[in-house]
Amino acid sequence: MHCFKPIVLAEYIHYYDLSTQESRPETGWLLGSCVVLMAFLNVVIMHYASVGCQRIGMRVRTACCSLVYRKLLKLSQTSLGQTAAGQLVNLLSNDVQRFDMAANFLHYAWIMPIQAVIAFYIMYRSVGYAAIAGMLAITLESIPLQGYMSRLQGKWRYHIALRTDNRVKLMNEITTGVQVIKMYAWEKPFEKVIELARRLEIDVVRKTSYIRGVSVAIMVFTERVTLYLTIITYVLLGNRLTGDVVFSMAQLFNTVQLYMSIFYPMAISSYAEADVSIKRLEKFLLLEENTDIAVANEQTISDIEKKGTVRIVKVNASWLPNPIVDTLMNINLDIAPGTLCCVVGNVGSGKSSLLQLLLRELPLNAGRVDIGGSISYASQESWLFVSSVRNNILFGRPYIKNRYKDVVKVCALERDFEQFPHGDKTLVGERGVSLSGGQRARINLARAVYADADIYLLDDPLSAVDTHVGKHLFHECFKKYLKDKTRILVTHQLQFLKEADIIVIINNGRIEKICTYSELSKTELGSLNQENAKENEKENIQEDHRERVQSVTSVRRERLQSVTSVGSSLVNEDEPQETDELIEKGAIPTSTYLEYCRAGGTIFLLLFLFFLLIIAQMASNASDLWVTYWTNMEELRYQLTPSENLITGNLTNNFNITTTETPSIINDTLKNVTNQVDITSIGSRDSYIIIYTIFIIGSIILTTARSLLYYKICMTASINLHNKMFSNVLQAPMRFFDTNPSGRILNRFSKDMGAVDELLPRAGLDALQIFLVMFGILVMVFIVTPWMVAPAIVLGIIFYYFRLIYLETAQDVKRLEGTTKAPVFSHISATLYGMPTIRSSKAERMITREFDVLQDQHTSTWFMFFVSSEAFGFFLDIISTIFLAMVTYQFLIFRDENTLSGNVGLVISQSLILTGMLQFGVRQTAEVTSNMTSVERVLQYTKLDKEGPFESLPTNKPDRNWPNSGKVVFTNVYVRYTLEDPPVLKNLNMEINQAEKVGIVGRTGAGKSTLIASLFRLAPIEGKITIDDVDTSAIGLNDLRSNISIIPQEPVLFSSSIRYNLDPFEKVTDDMLWQALENVELKTAIDDLNQQVSEGGSNFSAGQRQLICLARAIVRNNKILVMDEATANVDPQTDSLIQKTIRTNFEKCTVITIAHRLNTIMDSDRVLVMDAGQAVEFDHPHQLLQKPHGFFTKMVQQTGPRMEATLRKVAEDDYEKKFGKNVTEENVDSKKDA
Repeated sequence: MHCFKPIVLAEYIHYYDLSTQESRPETGWLLGSCVVLMAFLNVVIMHYASVGCQRIGMRVRTACCSLVYRKLLKLSQTSLGQTAAGQLVNLLSNDVQRFDMAANFLHYAWIMPIQAVIAFYIMYRSVGYAAIAGMLAITLESIPLQGYMSRLQGKWRYHIALRTDNRVKLMNEITTGVQVIKMYAWEKPFEKVIELARRLEIDVVRKTSYIRGVSVAIMVFTERVTLYLTIITYVLLGNRLTGDVVFSMAQLFNTVQLYMSIFYPMAISSYAEADVSIKRLEKFLLLEENTDIAVANEQTISDIEKKGTVRIVKVNASWLPNPIVDTLMNINLDIAPGTLCCVVGNVGSGKSSLLQLLLRELPLNAGRVDIGGSISYASQESWLFVSSVRNNILFGRPYIKNRYKDVVKVCALERDFEQFPHGDKTLVGERGVSLSGGQRARINLARAVYADADIYLLDDPLSAVDTHVGKHLFHECFKKYLKDKTRILVTHQLQFLKEADIIVIINNGRIEKICTYSELSKTELGSLNQENAKENEKENIQEDHRERVQSVTSVRRERLQSVTSVGSSLVNEDEPQETDELIEKGAIPTSTYLEYCRAGGTIFLLLFLFFLLIIAQMASNASDLWVTYWTNMEELRYQLTPSENLITGNLTNNFNITTTETPSIINDTLKNVTNQVDITSIGSRDSYIIIYTIFIIGSIILTTARSLLYYKICMTASINLHNKMFSNVLQAPMRFFDTNPSGRILNRFSKDMGAVDELLPRAGLDALQIFLVMFGILVMVFIVTPWMVAPAIVLGIIFYYFRLIYLETAQDVKRLEGTTKAPVFSHISATLYGMPTIRSSKAERMITREFDVLQDQHTSTWFMFFVSSEAFGFFLDIISTIFLAMVTYQFLIFRDENTLSGNVGLVISQSLILTGMLQFGVRQTAEVTSNMTSVERVLQYTKLDKEGPFESLPTNKPDRNWPNSGKVVFTNVYVRYTLEDPPVLKNLNMEINQAEKVGIVGRTGAGKSTLIASLFRLAPIEGKITIDDVDTSAIGLNDLRSNISIIPQEPVLFSSSIRYNLDPFEKVTDDMLWQALENVELKTAIDDLNQQVSEGGSNFSAGQRQLICLARAIVRNNKILVMDEATANVDPQTDSLIQKTIRTNFEKCTVITIAHRLNTIMDSDRVLVMDAGQAVEFDHPHQLLQKPHGFFTKMVQQTGPRMEATLRKVAEDDYEKKFGKNVTEENVDSKKDA
């Protein structure tokens, strides 16, 4: 249809040629109606085909997303270690989108050759050998040149994907470790890291943008250049230029150019980009699956009928395929039903690997494993999803009231539920918003207990809870409630070993001994617990969930992660909702466009771009008007020079159009025209060719220049917006990160920035180009037919109101589409971290359904956006067809002596271009508006509230050696996270003296970590905190935080070198770094300061990661050190080393320690006891123990008689040492007074 439309157009134009003999009106009306009808049929067919292709692309994209997610659930632990959350986000946000474009354009790869052959045949019949020049030019410009540029774009697209993966991976690390970054005041170094990653990414994006700019320029001038070459060749061969030849060729070249220069390159480009995406998907889909391990172990791991039985026979197992040393070696273990088995050993000994073996996560190299019945697994790192606390416990299982109530009771959650604002219906946000570590751990344990399995694998669930809570969990839950179940408990808490049925001691991947408590020798107990060998009791020592297994990166970050909305529909009750994402409504404000333009460059640069756009379009339109003028003059020259009446190559003659005798109206027209035009006023053909050439060359140069300048401005805007957004996010308060899922934040840095980098500039240039072309077309139409202004205004008004309705709808739908995408990212990111829990609970089907629901929600909004755009485009094309009909019929209605075929050809051929271009232009305008929602979302993050000034004002800047003593004073301090919330800290008043060692204890949720947050100004405070008499609220955050060292509760390492993890500012020498590593006994474990740390520090054990954090504190050499439960994640030997290092290196420093383990703070100068956000006791431990009913006394009593005696002795000895008093006499006096 595209190819035959020019033939009908040529017939219609020839109808107005002064040399024609045809005058019957019905012929003109018939030909005009054919032109309009073909345009209308083209509109209907093209839109129907477009919707069909887009639906196919959508289905392919959705299927690939589902396939990737289902593959994720099957990945082995080794493969999971190689898969970053950022990589998956990029795979499912950018790569799969290529299928949408590929489906839309791929058909043109085979349509184009057919179209080109038909068009060439028609052109050859029309202009003879001159058609070769035009077709050769358009072929060379379109296929080799555009093909080469498409290949370049595909090549750079691959590099963009890799570098975007890297940047998003870094952003994922930053968003999950942001609290540590803030406490260390490391914002500036991380800005440099992201700036470097962004610069590497944008360098490649810039290359593809410039290639795209040149490609667009070629698309714009290709039609005019090919028409120019055809016309010049045609004329130089001695042929006369006529309207039907010129404008039928123009229409044909427009069609061929549309397919060759636009659709075909886009088909090749989309194929190349889709091919890159397919290879990336293929690489992911070929990763080793957990099911592959199951198949490999099919003969060695089996289910047996006797419920609760676990039998391991001569097992060797390793994470790597061909290891030098196996992870587990010669493991033999037989556990009878109902047995409580405690597994003990040092960090890295293989305890967690033993549990992974039973979970069928660890591949076997030899031996056999028999498991009887179902397994329930409680991971050491608490894994919660976004839903209510109840749904987190049920995890898709039916709600049985009595069982649920019992589980809550034995997991010590009753008091917590009373404190929660909505009880067990309180929402658990991502990263466990509003929950303490102990609360998360007990909810995580309750989920495993509620499962009612035959075998329970408990990976040190007691480490994050208080002493008395741990005692309650062990006796009430493990000993009583689960007494008939097989329980395998990994623990360092040796005080519970005497109640175990059997004890398994693992060392270096081997089982050293299987025995009962009575069979353990003092030597063996001493090797397990060097500090308290005689007491054989120790409390709450935590090991990392996945231990270091040689060089395998299967260890994931120790961080709470959560799946979005899993099981949110399981309990149909009202629940409080997570903070909703801010969704703007209505039209994109003008300020958003202005801010984007300001980010792109100066006013002068923007005005210069505007000038180039106008001049380039004027040059293009001038060439069209000039060839029209030339055609009209040639027509008049022919009529005024009868001897030159040689019509060769005329299209209508070639197609044998029959004619009749010349009627009187034609003779009258010729007479009027010849009377008005003097032949001497018609210039030479050479002058027409020279001027035409100038216009074409000018159009080429100006079009290319404006495209390159446009992309330069867009790239500058993209760079500036990203840098500003990242800077503001990094300076946002912690509350922002607590209430916004990481997937939502990553969505801004991946999908939205991807739109700003690539989609917005592409759509923007298309929209600008089409707007200018349409404006030029209308100007040319109005010049030739001024009476078309009125109908055009009416149609313009209709079009305007259609556009208003559409844009308002499209913007809101596009915003909704962006909002529904974030939960998908959060779901995927968090699934990575909860894989063992998900698989052991057999919850794959449930969370897959949840993923499908989230994806369907996103897909439905996306399809709604596309279909609404297509419907709007259809109505616009109908308006364009109506305009074409008006233009076509008005020549028949108002035909007079001034109606020349050149004018008719120009107006109708340009009006035909409007059909399709108008709707595409408005859709591109809508695409610009829709992508501007990404700019709007980015700008939202550039306007986030900041924590406070990062740098101090010159008048408030503390001295260089501040703090020189380390005195800390809290005065009437209240902390509340929002104005509506009750205070978390209440009227805290205390003074910590110079070099004083202070311990902070209290029940889970008492406010211990909040106190530390207030010291670092991570939370807004009321009252006053001073350090060495300097008000911390009066100085910059950098000066405050950089002068306080912290060993965090969760040891956080970043994907960089050891040197960067210790000193990102590069302030100290290598010798000082090595000395710090030697102080923590890591010098032999680290080969080089440039040794790379894997994501989350997975190539180091939990203890080593904690020691590296300690080395950081030594390097910083500050007067104040804070330890936030730092020894909860390590074994006794590492704990002993940490305590020794702190006493040695921080002797003259103020040390504030938050601890669950009382033995670590019994020799403190003073202990602060917290309860419900208040300081209830604050004195030396010995003094506190003199209060029979005091809070601290009760905590010590709950450790058991033997441990209580030991703790009292330590406190007494320290008190006597420091104060030189006779403690015994003092105690007698105290009892008499009592």
